[in-house]
Amino acid sequence: MTIMVETSAHHIHVTAETFKTLFGEGATLTNKKDLSQPGQFACAEKVTVVGPKGEMTMSILGPFRKADQVEISLTDARKLGVVAPIRESGDTKDTPGCILRGPKGECEISEGIIVAKRHIHMTPQSAEQYNLEDKEIVKVKVGNNGRNLIFDDVVVRVNENFAPAVHIDTDESNAAGLTGTTDGEIIK
Repeated sequence: MTIMVETSAHHIHVTAETFKTLFGEGATLTNKKDLSQPGQFACAEKVTVVGPKGEMTMSILGPFRKADQVEISLTDARKLGVVAPIRESGDTKDTPGCILRGPKGECEISEGIIVAKRHIHMTPQSAEQYNLEDKEIVKVKVGNNGRNLIFDDVVVRVNENFAPAVHIDTDESNAAGLTGTTDGEIIK
């Protein structure tokens, strides 16, 4: 079962209210590049994420979300000085917060920093084709460059608005020596 594997670099999702605070009244998200997931895009706008020990500049991903969320790798967590839990996107309860700084202002979020759990996006049709179910845990084999790796504990996420793709973070991608988008094999 072959599927596209993409590396998801650190990024931030913001609410319309947070964006207004950071970029000013009347500012809008600027689509810099469409992403593989339908309706999702990388924005030209960037935010500085400030933690207890350091700061990093990150791209915003659009569209606006219902809650602010900062997605980082474990290496990024060390740089920022936070202990970020590994969670599925949207599960930010009891996670660290930070200061977000934009060109027109800054705000503090009380929670929202996570390391995204590696996952597979699937439509209901693709999940049926692959014989997978929402929230099922599988393995994904990647690499053909002497650093082959099998990622365990990969959660399947099924939604009509998704396109089939595996998402791993930069630490995971580097461990497997991956460059760019590649193919992986789903192992049940």
